[in-house]
Amino acid sequence: MKDGGKLYQKDISEYRMKLLFIGPTILVLIVMNVFPLIWSLGLSFTNYSSLVSRKISFVGFANYARILSDPLIWKYFQITARLVIVAVGVEFLLGFGLALLLKERFRGWGLVTTLMLIPMMLSPVVVGLFWTFIMDANFGLLNFLFSLFGLRRVLWLTDPKIALYSIALVDIWMWTPFVMLISLTGLLAIPQSLYEAADIDMASFWFKFRRITLPLVSPLLILAVLFRVIDAFKMFDLVFIMTGGGPGDVTETISMSLYRLAFNKFKTGESCAMAYIILILVIALSNLLIRWIQRTRA
Repeated sequence: MKDGGKLYQKDISEYRMKLLFIGPTILVLIVMNVFPLIWSLGLSFTNYSSLVSRKISFVGFANYARILSDPLIWKYFQITARLVIVAVGVEFLLGFGLALLLKERFRGWGLVTTLMLIPMMLSPVVVGLFWTFIMDANFGLLNFLFSLFGLRRVLWLTDPKIALYSIALVDIWMWTPFVMLISLTGLLAIPQSLYEAADIDMASFWFKFRRITLPLVSPLLILAVLFRVIDAFKMFDLVFIMTGGGPGDVTETISMSLYRLAFNKFKTGESCAMAYIILILVIALSNLLIRWIQRTRA
């Protein structure tokens, strides 16, 4: 009984020690994450403004109704969706293609892989700034290279037909290595014995790709797409640095619209409501992709 009591006391002391270490972290997470979420949710049902000193009134779902009935907001959602589809689609194809090329080891494989990962390690603000210089209509490197081949200059960031795709191009340059890294991880984890067995049966490259490579790596591919869709849907820094939502509003993503509502118009309550609408959409998209992953695994 004494031994049992000592073990029980030891378990309790270990449990308390764990709480002592984990407790402050949980408290910080609650203060830094949970509290702001609850506070902003409450503000989304009011007419609160961070600039105007007035009595805060409860307005119910009026902020949500105003946002969802605004045709401009739906236009910005369409712009964001177009940007996400183009950027993530190309990142998926290029990233997976590069991973297939890097699957086979060669001399200098580590150096090449490391160099290809550099863009995703850079700050988005830095990337936006130097690509703005590269795409400058008068003094940019791209137009200089075009002029060497006798091509006319392109208004990368000021042409309404091109500006959105210029931002997508920069996002592709920056985040294709991320998709490549996750895809390469999945490809390298596939047992080599499966390919050896297929080679014995004289299977073609297409058969091995369709029956071995794609099914085994598809969960990780969908996971990479999930991360990129969530991140691209919230894209703000590149748009803010490169075009500021212009020319006109052709690159006005939903995050840029949220920024203007909160920090230009100072409609804090309405901007909180808009933030929660974006959050709900991102969660819905995430759940769809997660279900797709589960179905793929099954």
